Amino acid sequence: MSEGSGESGAAAAPAPHWERRLPRKDLAAVHDVRAGLRALLARWGAPGRADTAELLVSELVTNALVHTDGGAVVTARLTGGPAASVKGRLRVEVRDFLSRHPTVRAPTPGPPGRNGERGMDTAATSGRGLLLVHALADGWGVRSHGVGKSVWFELDAREP
Repeated sequence: MSEGSGESGAAAAPAPHWERRLPRKDLAAVHDVRAGLRALLARWGAPGRADTAELLVSELVTNALVHTDGGAVVTARLTGGPAASVKGRLRVEVRDFLSRHPTVRAPTPGPPGRNGERGMDTAATSGRGLLLVHALADGWGVRSHGVGKSVWFELDAREP
C-alpha cells in the first residue's frame, strides 16, 4: 500500500505508539520510560531529537510521580504515516490523577517580592522541568480530564 493511494478498502497503518502505566511514587520507573521511548524512537528524527524527547519525558514523569499521590500513564505516539521516522511528529502525554495544573517557574533571582515570593533559586536542583519543556518542545500544554490531567509535549522529527 502506498501513501495517499486513495484505495478505499485499504486500512491505514496504525501510528507507532508506546504506553506505560506507572505505580505511584515509583521514581525508578523513569528509567524504564526513557528506555521504552528510546526503543520507539530508534530510527526517528534528526540527531539529538530523541535525546530531547527522553529529557522531556523524564521531567514530566518525575513531576507526575513526585507532585501527585497517584500513579501516571505515559503515552507516546508518532504521526506522519509511513514517513513518520523521517518527518513525523512525536506527541508524548503524561496523565496523572490530580486536577491542579502545573505552572512554569521562571528563574528570577533576587530579593523576595511584596508577597514574600521568590522566583526559582538558580542553585536549586529541582523546579526546572516545565521550564525545559517550554524551552525545548515544539509545542506543549495541559489538558484536563474528568479526573486529573495530561501534560503533553510535541517534537517534530526535524528541528524547526
